[in-house]
Amino acid sequence: MQIINDTSAMIPEPCVATIGFFDGVHTGHRYLIQQVKEIAAAKGLRSALVTFPVHPRKVMNATYHPELLTTPEEKINLLAGTGVDYCLMLDFTPDISRLTAKEFMTQVLKERYQVRYLVIGYDHRFGHNRSEGFEDYVRYGQSIGIDVIRAQAYTNDIRIDASQSVPVSSSLIRKLLHQGDVDIAARCLGYEYFLDGTVVGGYQVGRKIGFPTANLSVDDPDKLIPADGVYAVWVTFDGKTYMGMLNIGVRPTINNGPNRTIEVNILHFHSDIYDKFIRLTFVKRTRPELKYDSIDQLITQLHKDAEETETILFAAKRR
Repeated sequence: MQIINDTSAMIPEPCVATIGFFDGVHTGHRYLIQQVKEIAAAKGLRSALVTFPVHPRKVMNATYHPELLTTPEEKINLLAGTGVDYCLMLDFTPDISRLTAKEFMTQVLKERYQVRYLVIGYDHRFGHNRSEGFEDYVRYGQSIGIDVIRAQAYTNDIRIDASQSVPVSSSLIRKLLHQGDVDIAARCLGYEYFLDGTVVGGYQVGRKIGFPTANLSVDDPDKLIPADGVYAVWVTFDGKTYMGMLNIGVRPTINNGPNRTIEVNILHFHSDIYDKFIRLTFVKRTRPELKYDSIDQLITQLHKDAEETETILFAAKRR
């Protein structure tokens, strides 16, 4: 995959493209991208994705916190795995935001990126105020030489809260992660959700009660942190992967106050890993964070949590 930035002197070859932020590069995105690749192959053209390095809403409002499923670097790495030819990185600016859909199609897609065919997702809108829809895009495309194609809808067997199957979207995945449903989120993403960061010094309470933890400082402050609770996770660093019991929350039993922490007990591991870069990969939430009447009750629960974590991760490893 070739990445072409706004400042790049390289001009892409004529292409079939689609547009989106592609946060998470989830199964719905991959289904859309596969259609772009198939149309491009049939037309003898390159396949391309037009996306943005920074969330458009954050450009317009510096205080906006997007709760990203993937950082910009993670998104690029996942997009590269789709086998698309071009990733066209468009800097979303106030000037870009003021373009109408037809102006955007003409000035950006046609003239800058040489888009010949534009594949539109089932619910995607672009242009100033997003006031226009698919039929408008078709009409504008006919006038400037871009064929606009509606993508096939993505169907799946994921059921949420006993409701009918729902379309996979980044907003749905964020909702699932906020609920702690990391296993269902993984089915929507097509991979298990993960956090990257550096191990920093903590309160060392876990060490005193027999469950030493590594305290994670997440690299990107815009990355979404799942709901408070205890999780079975994989912990990866220095090229090796270990089983981990993760707690996200304020540790109410030890009166931690409002400080939310991300702490992982790496099972059967006893070395210090301060300043190490690690990845936490979420497998399943085992329980919410609870307040216990005593430290002894907490220790008893932690032993149960560790046993359950091992059972879950051994089962996941066999799949």
